[in-house]
Amino acid sequence: MSRAFIKDNDDQATTELPERPQSPHPNFVTPGGLAQLKRQEADLEAQKKAINAEEDLLDKEQIQVVERDLRYVQDRIAKAVVVDLAAQPRDRVDFGAIVDTIDENDAKRHFQIVGEDEADPTAGKLSWVSPFALALKDAKVGDVVIWRRPVGDLELEVTAISYPN
Repeated sequence: MSRAFIKDNDDQATTELPERPQSPHPNFVTPGGLAQLKRQEADLEAQKKAINAEEDLLDKEQIQVVERDLRYVQDRIAKAVVVDLAAQPRDRVDFGAIVDTIDENDAKRHFQIVGEDEADPTAGKLSWVSPFALALKDAKVGDVVIWRRPVGDLELEVTAISYPN
């Protein structure tokens, strides 16, 4: 019988994981965002070392995931552009700004505009490329901007702008 019709049970065959996609945007980071990436790198290095120490064949897939994530984080660190927040304009919204807004429904928001990897909406940290942050770019206190959302546009008034020390 031809080998073309026989299925091999190759236990050694591994499926390569696809790489995590990188953002097409510059990797602007705050100093805290860069520190966060470096902590992630250290955590992944520690995980990799622990898995390799076990020498368990069942962990082969787990090590692939850790190695892929490590490559991703290392690439993010290599591409990081640390923004000097002290050099940012104090009178308008830009990267690193801590912004307060009030919308047409009197809902108040308080957040900081940060790098993509540092973004955490539940902690009030929004990516600089998010629609919300882009709507506010270059706005000054008292300016009203339109936040274009899938559920409908919303007017926002900038009530305060500051930058971390």
